[in-house]
Amino acid sequence: MQDVIEKLKTLQDILSERYRIEQELKNIPRSLSTKTELLTRLKKQYIEKNEEFEQTRTRIRDIKTRMDEAERDREHYEQQMAEIKTQREYEALDKEIREAGEREQQLRKELQREERVLEEMKHSLEREELMISEQEKELEDEQSRIESESETKRTQIDELKSEADKVTPGMEEGLLFKFDRIIRSQEGEGIVPLRKGVCSGCNMILPRQFVNDVRSAEDIHFCPYCSKIVFYVEDDQASPDDDAEGLMDVLDDDSTGGLADLIDEDDELLDDEELIDDLDSPLAARDEDDEDDDDEEDEDEEIVADEDEDEIDDDTDDVDEDEEDEIDEDLDEEEEEEE
Repeated sequence: MQDVIEKLKTLQDILSERYRIEQELKNIPRSLSTKTELLTRLKKQYIEKNEEFEQTRTRIRDIKTRMDEAERDREHYEQQMAEIKTQREYEALDKEIREAGEREQQLRKELQREERVLEEMKHSLEREELMISEQEKELEDEQSRIESESETKRTQIDELKSEADKVTPGMEEGLLFKFDRIIRSQEGEGIVPLRKGVCSGCNMILPRQFVNDVRSAEDIHFCPYCSKIVFYVEDDQASPDDDAEGLMDVLDDDSTGGLADLIDEDDELLDDEELIDDLDSPLAARDEDDEDDDDEEDEDEEIVADEDEDEIDDDTDDVDEDEEDEIDEDLDEEEEEEE
């Protein structure tokens, strides 16, 4: 089975290169089609501008014809000036001459404007013709280059097919069919190593039993996630990058602890005996004395409060006696007055 794995690795390189060249060969006509489309667009624009150019030339011929007619009319009216006999005839003929002259001048201006437009269009058409000729030459060169490059790539593809035919004899057709489809769909990668229970193709952790089956190398196994063929790689076969990753994993595991891990268990908690000793210490005695002092202060405050209440009662009795004496005196005075 290890021999099959090695053949698949070799076949993977061959097929990947072959499909890459085939894709390049497929993309070659795209650049040619782009240049062809550009040339077609230039020719279309040239045809449209040429039609406008011909229409402008037709308008110029028409303007020249009308201008010649206006000029002949003016000259004819001027010749008739010598034959007029009345003022009315003179005024009518003079009006015809002025109108013919104005029409001639207007047509002359229009002719000049159209001739300028025609000249600009002529230069534009010349530039278009030059661009078309250059584009045609580039297209021809591109076609020659593409034909040569395509022939070279087809030769390379044939050589790679021959190399693949040398590798595939003795291998199952079903396996080759699946492997070919995987290479096409997975961008040239169809067989990947399995390291530390992880598929290198999709970086997914695989079941332990599946890893053991791959490690036994008794059959071809496909990753259940990315469908690529996987083969087992021992730790000593792992790349330096994998070793570095493993070291980082160890460092991460060791660094998960904190400062609390450095404290001894004997220093974390106090024993029951130490708690009892603390209660018997002078600090505890001092706390008891403080409690006794607080009780005495509370009793003194209660005594003072009682004395204050007695004084208030005495003062109230004295006030009541004084009020009664005043009332008696008032009554005596009223009786004396009545008598």
